[in-house]
Amino acid sequence: MEQIDISLVDWSRAQFALTAIYHWLFVPLTLGLGIIQAIMETIYYRTGNEFWKRTAQFWMKLFGINFAIGVATGLILEFEFGTNWSNYSWFVGDIFGAPLAIEGILAFFMEATFIAVMFFGWGKVSKGFHLTSTWLTIIGATISAYWILVANAWMQYPVGMHFNPDTVRNEMLDFFAVAFSPVALNKLFHTVMSGWVTGSIFVISVSAWFLLKKRETKFALASMKIAAVFGFVACSLAVISGDGSARQIAEKQPMKFAAMEGLYEGSESAPLVAVGVLNPEKKSYRDSIKPFLFKIEIPYMLSFMSEHNLDAYVPGINNIIEGGYTQKNGTTALSAEEKIQRGQTAITALAQYRQAKKDKDEAAMQTTLATLNENFEYFGYGYIKDPGELVPPVGLTFYAFHAMVIFGAFLLLTLLIVAYLSFKKTAPLENKRWLQRGLMWCMLVDVLMGQAGWVVAEVGRQPWAIQDILPTSAAISKLATSSVQITFFLFLALFTILLIAELRILAKAIQKGPEIN
Repeated sequence: MEQIDISLVDWSRAQFALTAIYHWLFVPLTLGLGIIQAIMETIYYRTGNEFWKRTAQFWMKLFGINFAIGVATGLILEFEFGTNWSNYSWFVGDIFGAPLAIEGILAFFMEATFIAVMFFGWGKVSKGFHLTSTWLTIIGATISAYWILVANAWMQYPVGMHFNPDTVRNEMLDFFAVAFSPVALNKLFHTVMSGWVTGSIFVISVSAWFLLKKRETKFALASMKIAAVFGFVACSLAVISGDGSARQIAEKQPMKFAAMEGLYEGSESAPLVAVGVLNPEKKSYRDSIKPFLFKIEIPYMLSFMSEHNLDAYVPGINNIIEGGYTQKNGTTALSAEEKIQRGQTAITALAQYRQAKKDKDEAAMQTTLATLNENFEYFGYGYIKDPGELVPPVGLTFYAFHAMVIFGAFLLLTLLIVAYLSFKKTAPLENKRWLQRGLMWCMLVDVLMGQAGWVVAEVGRQPWAIQDILPTSAAISKLATSSVQITFFLFLALFTILLIAELRILAKAIQKGPEIN
């Protein structure tokens, strides 16, 4: 088997992670702010009040600034599949490319068509047509997010496909299984709700700045009221979809689930770590060092998260490596060594099949093909050299997951409080400067929450590019490590410049304020 340059893998992953991190600074704000501006324009359409028109136009301006930068980073992200991950693109391009193509052809063109009317159609088209264009713009953005999330969900839970040994490519058998897999639908719901929360927090933070400066008070309070109510509903729904995600991860990616909790030894009626500090001395699942220096647990809650059953068995990292436990479907889990052996059998059978085809040996072709199909679900394990490679970075996954949960709970409580105070006649939001300052910092909390969620999703499934089928180390392009390093720093500089430019443009637009008489 060909020797893999680990430094190339690490730098390729770092470059993709860098692009994804910057891109995700813009996407959720697009999803959330788009809905809020559409709600405000809807109020204007129904009431005819010019105040709401000017309010919608102000948030629409900020939406447009963010949208433009998000598109630029998203295009680079998609190009990297071809430049840095060509083996991945070859192996699953027939499946992975389909949702991305639909996203580009349908959703992106839908956004591009109606966003022009949304920005430049004021006074040139009817109020009803303009409102429709505004809603179709954000619907297009949401559809765009859906198809990208379908592609990502398929990497976490590959379904609806068949491996063709003649082309050495995976081919789509069932488009609807890919497009409407339970992982894709839940990921869409959770991601979009999180984006709505981001938009709400952004509006509240900017409105708090206006209140702190004692400017456009009526505009700020009205915007804050809508954002707080909308954000609280969205955050509550995100909690529900997060529960669904946890159950799917427990079933389909048990190693990620164990890493999220720093769980090495599984048990029935497993408790959930509410707060904990991992032991930095624990370097491997093989050692006998205790995984935690300190932890506070909630009894039974991890079992409930995994199956909505307080007595459910949750396997730990050691159990998954060793195998032998009964899975939810009633089968006995294979050990990591057994999976590796079956993966190597599948890879060997593929080579033998191709040789038999070259020799025109029909009997050997049928035999080797049967062996390949029998073991293909473990194909990716054949590239794994040591079972320890199957354990993701536990510390990063654990802390990211708990940070996401803690930040999410904080924002849910904040949105509830702001929504409550928004309806009080004593105007506490207008008068409490300490609260206004605190609300301005909530945007940073939201950004950290969103990034932490993606760290859990992507770092937690390592070493897999496609779960169980293709490890990251086998998915990269054959490039010089130095070239990836150079482009990494070029992208770092470019994205940083773009981010600074957006923040400065946003700051100027906010300082100018809404054009409300």
